[in-house]
Amino acid sequence: MKFDEFKLMKKEYIFTSSIDNISIAEKLVDEVSEISNLSVELYGNVLVTIIEAVSNAIKHGNYEDKSKCVRISCEILSRKLVFTIRDEGSGFEINEIPDPTLPRNIERPNGRGVYLMRKLASKVTYSEGGKVLTIVFNT
Repeated sequence: MKFDEFKLMKKEYIFTSSIDNISIAEKLVDEVSEISNLSVELYGNVLVTIIEAVSNAIKHGNYEDKSKCVRISCEILSRKLVFTIRDEGSGFEINEIPDPTLPRNIERPNGRGVYLMRKLASKVTYSEGGKVLTIVFNT
């Protein structure tokens, strides 16, 4: 955190790996948007990115195993939003996700969500073997 930034708030939700619980992530984005007064464009980018990230955690991280949880948090800083999504899966190697923009991958369904998140967010990083995703949006 830079010296000229300060934390305004942190919100966190923990929920089971049911696809129906994506609505909890939507609720968090709505709360953050209201607090931060996000522009329509930034709100759309945040919503699409966070829904994709949580969907991946539920489907690909935890394989919709309802005994496993997804944790999502957002730190609202003076100049950015920092979302962290954590699943209880075994992780993955981000470099093994195919680039969907390459001609050989155009027909493949894999990698589109990761590509989209990287295009819509200011910064996307994976840690702990792919089990933790941090997404930053500059406001």
